[in-house]
Amino acid sequence: MKAGKKVELLAPAGNMEGFYGAIHAGADAVYLGGNRFGARAYADNFTLEELTFCIRYAHIWGRKVYLTVNTLVKEQEFKELYEYLAPLYEAGLDAVIVQDIGVFHYIKSQFPGLLLHVSTQMTITGVYGAELLKTMGASRIVPARELSLEEIAKIKQETNLEIECFIHGAMCYCYSGQCLFSSILGGRSGNRGRCAQPCRLPYSVENGNNRTKECYPLSLKDMCTIEHLPELIASGIDSFKIEGRMKKPEYTAGVTAIYRRYIDSYYKESAADDTIKACKPDWQDMQALSSLYTRSERQDGYYHKHNGRDMITLHTPAYSRSDEVLLTSIRKQYLEKRPLIPVDMEANFVCGQPARLAISLAGKEEKHFAKTVTGDLVEPAQRQPVTKENLEKQLRKLGGSCFNINSLSIVSDENIFLPLKAINELRREAVTALENALIEKQGAIIERTASRISCSTGAIASETEGGHLFLSLKTMEQLKGSYTWLKSNSFKGIDRIYINGDLLLRAAKEKTVTLCSQLSKHCEIVIALPYVLRAFDLSYLEQIFSLAIENPCIFSGFLVRSMEGMGYLRNNHYQGKIYTDAGFYNWNRESIAFWKPYITGFCLPLELNEREQRELLDVGIPCEKIIYGRIPMMITANCVAKTTTGCLKAEVQPEAMKDNILYLADRYKKRFPVCLNCTHCMNIIYNSVPLSLHSQLERWQKKVDIRLDFTIEGTQEMLDIITFFIKTKNRTEKGKLPALPYQEYTTGHEKRGVE
Repeated sequence: MKAGKKVELLAPAGNMEGFYGAIHAGADAVYLGGNRFGARAYADNFTLEELTFCIRYAHIWGRKVYLTVNTLVKEQEFKELYEYLAPLYEAGLDAVIVQDIGVFHYIKSQFPGLLLHVSTQMTITGVYGAELLKTMGASRIVPARELSLEEIAKIKQETNLEIECFIHGAMCYCYSGQCLFSSILGGRSGNRGRCAQPCRLPYSVENGNNRTKECYPLSLKDMCTIEHLPELIASGIDSFKIEGRMKKPEYTAGVTAIYRRYIDSYYKESAADDTIKACKPDWQDMQALSSLYTRSERQDGYYHKHNGRDMITLHTPAYSRSDEVLLTSIRKQYLEKRPLIPVDMEANFVCGQPARLAISLAGKEEKHFAKTVTGDLVEPAQRQPVTKENLEKQLRKLGGSCFNINSLSIVSDENIFLPLKAINELRREAVTALENALIEKQGAIIERTASRISCSTGAIASETEGGHLFLSLKTMEQLKGSYTWLKSNSFKGIDRIYINGDLLLRAAKEKTVTLCSQLSKHCEIVIALPYVLRAFDLSYLEQIFSLAIENPCIFSGFLVRSMEGMGYLRNNHYQGKIYTDAGFYNWNRESIAFWKPYITGFCLPLELNEREQRELLDVGIPCEKIIYGRIPMMITANCVAKTTTGCLKAEVQPEAMKDNILYLADRYKKRFPVCLNCTHCMNIIYNSVPLSLHSQLERWQKKVDIRLDFTIEGTQEMLDIITFFIKTKNRTEKGKLPALPYQEYTTGHEKRGVE
């Protein structure tokens, strides 16, 4: 944070009342969403007229407005984006919060000067991802909520980007942007602001023969960091963000007011070299925060811990009862009363001269803000003259503005006439002029002019034909099994293997590399990076990168699953092939066009239906599609085992670090495999049944390359599945499929997609 610059307090607003509550309680900025493209589809949200009003109202008070455009956007929706943003851009919108890289790139090109804030939904977990986005034009990032204070400080120090972090409110169990749980189970996607929160439901945990009682192992307690404000400020965080656009206005106003008071106290006490006082919230304020729609007990997030049982609401995910007396008090103080700025007015109505009205902020020191406007000519009265009382009555009508009259002086001739409409217009012009002066004082933009720039991401002849078969392998047994299969089939039928990078750095590294060397003579071998990479993975990245550089004849490239992975490869000027996985989220042609100069190929996303996926073909870059595999529903820093049965890392040989598997069982007895990846200290929760698009294979195999993802499958099960899909792919008689090697499966979003 720059010297002398105070941390920003950023509050949520789900409707107009919430907006007023945030502003009146002391928020420096408010984030809100319109009726499109926002990650809170079930909030009241704002109309265009309301958003335009909010921008101006906030600017008058010296505050800012950030618009959430933090969902993934489908190809056919892109045509609506310009019309949605243009009037808000022209009204002086301060920034947009974005998840979709295609949207990010589009806004940068179409709306110059509009600041781009990277949403926590983009899962930024380290310096490399942040620096990459900075080069793309980001002015601020909202990093993953799972980062430690040390990691956040490192990003700030090395990128000098603005950093916005959550300090209070509800917490997701999954890394934001990496959750498909609600989407796959019920069609309500968190990437589209429609999460049904299956993490708040009860599950039992099965670990071998042990099974826990039903509990809530995925439900995090709400965050409250007010005791840590001095430390958070010292770390360099630029903006403190309160979660809660779906919550009531009383929550927004109450929480904002308390944090406002302690932030101000910090700067006041630190000026006197006494910040200890600011560190200790009194019990009444702590009680108030606990009484404002808090889920179970409080916890202070991930700033000082990687995970832990004490972060989870194991016994109930319900919100605590709110204090009605407190809510009533908040409503009266911040919602029912609107603060007003006192002004002085001097009016002149002299016959034969234009009407004149001067308006200024009350107080001599602000007289330089005086604005004078002139109106219609004051004429002699023919019938009924306008009295001084009439003039005063009309001039005092400031009900819709931010002002109230401190003093009003009227100089007026006798027996004059001026239409009431003209008097009202004079007053409105004066008020608008003073509002504009206040906005300009704050350095805010009053208006811009939008001008659409022509850009095309239309159809391009495809560079390659589809039809190749790829495998993604997670375990050593699967790697050995694939070699056995290829050997028995004269090394034909499989064109590329994505190998889990963890296998290359474990105890059997030499055997793994040797096996990959043998396979690379017959098919392409690509190293799959983890879904999430953190600062503590730097040594891992350096080793895996060196291995690829030293063995280019074995490893042709990397499968990238995160912005951090992409940033690391770009920062190290990697010249090999780079493929992006399904969770890298290329939902539209704009995204693909943006990445095209940097990548070799991409994988179709899992949440689009067949028609929507086909809109992304023929873009001049190879495309693949997962047609079999267990979908990763959650990638988490918290650990199901550590929460319920205890950390298992000590039981695993450090040199082996083999992933353990346990299961979550829901109310319907569905069992979700949980991969405990101790190498990267994260969990991957998979769907209870695999995705299988065998019946759609014929429609896809000539359009794209097809991929089989193996996760928890044993060797024989994997071989049976490969054989099945090879036979299905090569069958000549339509309508006849080989026998399925598994009983249950899902077709995912192939037909339904997400809203």
